[in-house]
Amino acid sequence: MTVIDPDTRADWAPEAEPAEEAEEMPLSLRLSIADTLTLGNATCGFMAVYFTTTGILIPHLTGSDESGMARHSAATAVILMLCAAVFDLFDGLVARKLRSSPMGAELDNLSDLISFGLAPAYFVLVYGMVADDAHQRVSAVAAIVVLLAVVLRLARFSCVTMKDGMFQGMPSPFGALTVVSIVLLELPFVPTLLAIIGTAWLMVSRVEYPKPRGVLAVAMLSWIVGAMGMLAAWAFDAPGGQLLLQTGCALQVVLGAVIPLFATARRVNTFRDNRRESRAARAAQLP
Repeated sequence: MTVIDPDTRADWAPEAEPAEEAEEMPLSLRLSIADTLTLGNATCGFMAVYFTTTGILIPHLTGSDESGMARHSAATAVILMLCAAVFDLFDGLVARKLRSSPMGAELDNLSDLISFGLAPAYFVLVYGMVADDAHQRVSAVAAIVVLLAVVLRLARFSCVTMKDGMFQGMPSPFGALTVVSIVLLELPFVPTLLAIIGTAWLMVSRVEYPKPRGVLAVAMLSWIVGAMGMLAAWAFDAPGGQLLLQTGCALQVVLGAVIPLFATARRVNTFRDNRRESRAARAAQLP
């Protein structure tokens, strides 16, 4: 037992200062304006899955004959994917103009996986369950292919450094909208399946796509707004709404097929020009 002399005992150690009531949040946990837009992207993707389930899949499983509900829900789901593409477009622009948080890139990839990977893959899966001439198991395989293509596309984007202003492989928002357009065209099952798998292949290919900046970003935004109008006209059965939808979907698919052709032709021409210049340089060095 220890005895302390009251005359010689040392002063008690001062009490520890209370922790600050409101510690400053670490920089890595602060959300920027661009991050908020990215979270809006993820929210739109999740709600697209919700409307696909409640408005298309569940009525089909319960034997409901309300085709109007399915049309409205399909249009709403696709419009939400388009809204996700708008958020994805603007979060990059805002991040370049203002600041972005250290977790901005990770948030962007995770949100893109939901909106442009899970949502369109689930749309393909439900199409295989509700379409008359579709095969459910084959459609499930196609949906998995789309999802894995987006996963690989986003992973490669984080690891591979491309020259400024270019993407390697079809961007996931463009690929998702192309996949959904193929489904909405209501083509026979086999052409639909082949087109979906072809789009998935383009997303993991080495074809170079320009980044939406400047005039291209304005054109992309205008196209998205126009597509929303077409979907709304189709959903509310407006005169010519079906034709507008088919035209818009066909244009989306044509763009998805034509851009790789132009990119490939440009690479071939660049390769030929480089070979021509190298031959000319070697000829100039000869005595």
